[in-house]
Amino acid sequence: MERPSWERYFMEIAELVSSRSTCLRRQVGAVLVRDKHIIATGYNGAPRGISHCMEVGCLREQLGIPSGERHEMCRGTHAEQNAIIQAALHGVSTAGSTLYCTHQPCILCAKMLINAGVEKVVFQGEYPDGLALELMNEAKIEMVVWTQGEE
Repeated sequence: MERPSWERYFMEIAELVSSRSTCLRRQVGAVLVRDKHIIATGYNGAPRGISHCMEVGCLREQLGIPSGERHEMCRGTHAEQNAIIQAALHGVSTAGSTLYCTHQPCILCAKMLINAGVEKVVFQGEYPDGLALELMNEAKIEMVVWTQGEE
């Protein structure tokens, strides 16, 4: 049996985390890692104590909002945001960490990741948000597109 690389290991955990998502459009999982240790995870879904889209339907679908636009018109919190929030809730610094995520972060998450001191983002699925990539590049956050099967 061959051991997975660190990137494969954390990306597979991000995939598993995404299985908890309650979003009807896109299931996203995120894992914040520092020094090869998981410091927080997050998946997209409604805030704690709020009805999930699985229960009440998708507001974005009802309003006909395309992917990548009008992020504020959603009941959910993004996976990357939830990972940062979990770290903060438990008093864990995100400075110098790496985010492993099933999808490219959007502009809102990009700004949070920059301010949270994340240094590297490894992501699998694309997302239609060029401005997010532009800001992270300007902030010198290393962006790595991970393709399943690559090491």
